Amino acid sequence: MQVIFVVVSSLLSLFTRNCLMLFLYLFPSSPHLLSAGNSGAGNNWAKGHYTEGAELMENVMDVLRNECENCDCLQGFQFTHSLGGGTGSGMGTLIMNKIREEYPDRIMNTFSIMPSPKVSDTVVEPYNAILSIHQLIENTDETFCIDNEALYDICFRSLKLATPTYGDLNHLVSMTMSGVTTSLRFPGQLNADLRKLAVNMVPFPRLHFFMPGFAPLTSRGSQQYCTLTVPELTQQMFDPRNMMTACDPRHGQYLTVAVIFRGRMSTKEVDEQMLSVQTRNSSNFVEWIPNNLKVAVCDIPPRGLKMSSTFIGNNTAIQELFKRISEQFSLMFRRKAFLHWYTAEGMDEMEFTEAENNTNDLVSEYQQYQDATADLNEEEYEEEEFEVENTKEI
Repeated sequence: MQVIFVVVSSLLSLFTRNCLMLFLYLFPSSPHLLSAGNSGAGNNWAKGHYTEGAELMENVMDVLRNECENCDCLQGFQFTHSLGGGTGSGMGTLIMNKIREEYPDRIMNTFSIMPSPKVSDTVVEPYNAILSIHQLIENTDETFCIDNEALYDICFRSLKLATPTYGDLNHLVSMTMSGVTTSLRFPGQLNADLRKLAVNMVPFPRLHFFMPGFAPLTSRGSQQYCTLTVPELTQQMFDPRNMMTACDPRHGQYLTVAVIFRGRMSTKEVDEQMLSVQTRNSSNFVEWIPNNLKVAVCDIPPRGLKMSSTFIGNNTAIQELFKRISEQFSLMFRRKAFLHWYTAEGMDEMEFTEAENNTNDLVSEYQQYQDATADLNEEEYEEEEFEVENTKEI
């Protein structure tokens, strides 16, 4: 597998400069993969999407094309970005749109940092997030939703860290990202690449927002002291406190679940544990998708651990996240607060309305499938049969 790093950023913050310096240190032969501008998006989605970001787009796409041409078999693209600021949300979604136009049959996979009410440093986060979610619904195949609030809760409650740093949060995210791409990088008894993951995890095109998790949860430097069995890993990764999204999966139902185990273990034991989970918690899984739990086993454990597991859940409770952001969006948009910063960059109010409506429609779809049952009553069945016959006649 060839990994393509394309770093897109502004040079205004010291933190960003440090990240770029680290990139050049780790990849000294790849400075051509850096694409940077001299101005930032100023936490403004419109600047990143329409003005400042659009000016960098030609250079970014040239870098991507060159690297894609060097791939023997390009499977897809993996994004890491935040939805709260201007560059990651505005320019990030613009890059996705351009890639979708040029590579429509490749998998688009994103790790998206969602705004949270408790950990926020930007007033206009709800605007930027809703405008980005509108794009993610249409232009991605798999979106792993992560928010800092959930990461902070894990650090406080599970890892007992009094003052967690961004390094601690990034450690949790990196372990999850590493687990998702394990099957691409290492051999295993049961493997699953990004396309197989999408096929098994996305029952309907728009419902591709996942709740990730990881077990065992350890702080940096303490991995060697943590040893778990397969049953303990299974129990821990299905625990709501291990989810990296601030949503409670017990408030919804799992449409699909994927679990990636790493380390030397018996596939028989893994299958038994997964069957046990589905049997004990059958009410947490929709009844109209049988066998909706996919398992992959990779023989190579992560560094410092004997075995681990990565959890990916497509749960209808993810609608809580979208509801929360949509409510914050509505409070400001109703009064047209801060709107002039966006319209000054060429945006129209109708774009805000469309984004809000699309997000609310997504929430309704998740609720619809949460309430659905496997058995249709006679009237519903006749209505569906009538619609099918009419379609055939047309």
